[in-house]
Formats: sequence, C-alpha cells, structure tokens
Amino acid sequence: MGVYATERQESIGRELSQNGRVSVVALARAFGVTTETVRRDLDALERAGALRRVHGGAVSADRGSTTETAVAERGEVRGDQKTRIAARALAAIGEGFRGSVYIDAGTTTAALARSLALHVGAAGRVDVVTHSVPIAFELGSRADIPITIIGGRVRGLTAAAVGSETVRAIEHLRPDVAFLGTNGLSAEFGLSTPDPDEAAVKRAIVGAARRVVVLADSSKVDDEFLVRFARIEDVDVVVTDAALPAELAAALHAAEVEVWTA
Repeated sequence: MGVYATERQESIGRELSQNGRVSVVALARAFGVTTETVRRDLDALERAGALRRVHGGAVSADRGSTTETAVAERGEVRGDQKTRIAARALAAIGEGFRGSVYIDAGTTTAALARSLALHVGAAGRVDVVTHSVPIAFELGSRADIPITIIGGRVRGLTAAAVGSETVRAIEHLRPDVAFLGTNGLSAEFGLSTPDPDEAAVKRAIVGAARRVVVLADSSKVDDEFLVRFARIEDVDVVVTDAALPAELAAALHAAEVEVWTA
C-alpha cells in the first residue's frame, strides 16, 4: 500500500469523525481518483475495523442499525445546521397560521420549538401537541402557545413518551402539520429509526397528520436503521441543509415530495 493510499485513508478517517458518513462518489471527486480506488480504500479500512461499508459509501464502525445516541449528546452536534433547518421548516405554517401542529421528539424538532416561540407573535394561533418532555418544557411557560403533552412511558434515551398508550392517543388526533424527525432517510428504505417503540410513535404521527414535514440534516441522508416508520411517499416535505444525493433526490421527486434546503 503506497503513501498516497495511506494519506487518502487517513483523510477518509477524518471525514468519518466529522460527519459520521462518507460517499464513494464524493471521495473519488475530492481525491481525483476512480470510484474503484475509493472502494478499495474503504475495503481496507473496513478490514482494519475503522468503518462499516453501506450502500454508496461507509459509516463509522460504531454506527449500526440499532445504534442510538442520547438526546443530550445529540443536542451538541450540528447545532447550526439544525437551527437553519428549523427556521426554514416554519414556512410550513407561515404568518397568520391558525391551527394545530404536532412536534416530534428530537434535537432538530426541539430547535424548531425554540424557533416557533419566536415566530408565534406573527402567527394567528398555534396549538402544539408533543410527546417530548423537553419540548413541552420549552414551550410550557408560554401563555400564548397552548400545548398538550401526550403521556406514556418516558424513554430515557430520548426523553420522549412511547408505548401503546402514546400511540393510541396520537391515533385520535388530526393535527394540521406534523414536524417529524428521523434517524435515517434513504431512497430504498424510507424513514427509519433504531427503536421499535419510537418507530411506532412516529408511524402514528405520520398517519394522523394532514401534512408531514420531515426535518433531516445531511448526516441522516442515506442512512438506514432497524425499523422503518414511513415510506418516502408518506411525507409531504423534507427540510435539509445540503443538496441530496441524486438517487434520493430522484426518489423524492418521483413521490412528489417537496425538498427545502436551509
């Protein structure tokens, strides 16, 4: 293995540390080499235990289909991107909106809740429903934002209510807009998350809402986790922070899903 291959692989390792995922096509373009050369680099790194190969690229070795980070840790990652996505997503309700929104649990949706608190003065009336304890706490002190929290067993890792009672309560709702988070978004598998209980709640939200707006920063793109909770065609809008890979962009276009870039 030559020196240049070593330098490439070190660069791939740094990219994985920063973003959690690398793309074969993007790496080939950045290094000025063929995709076959990049695949050989990824194969060598996988044999060394430094990464795990996935369709179109690779992810960190510790990023499996059931890997999940606690909400407190996720809140410190990609904060600027999440804030931009949240601000862009609020266009789904616009000024003067009068109606109900469901806010899913998660760090990007929590950023949306904070943005909503600033936005609501220009809106008519926004009634919020959530099963997220942090989001309910964030908005609970606002007299001008009526909020309902859905109960259930609180899952410590995400600080969100889950379980059959939570799902049943959501199934009796019809919010105008649902702002939904996801762990993974791919053309083939759709929207996915590591935990079956979290997936059941998200599935109920998708089924209940009149319009579904998904907030997904670029680290979620092309990832696939253990449990799918929605197909691409089940959502109306995807809000992200960077251009999407061609395959995913084409699949969203074919499903008539709007893509908003923050």
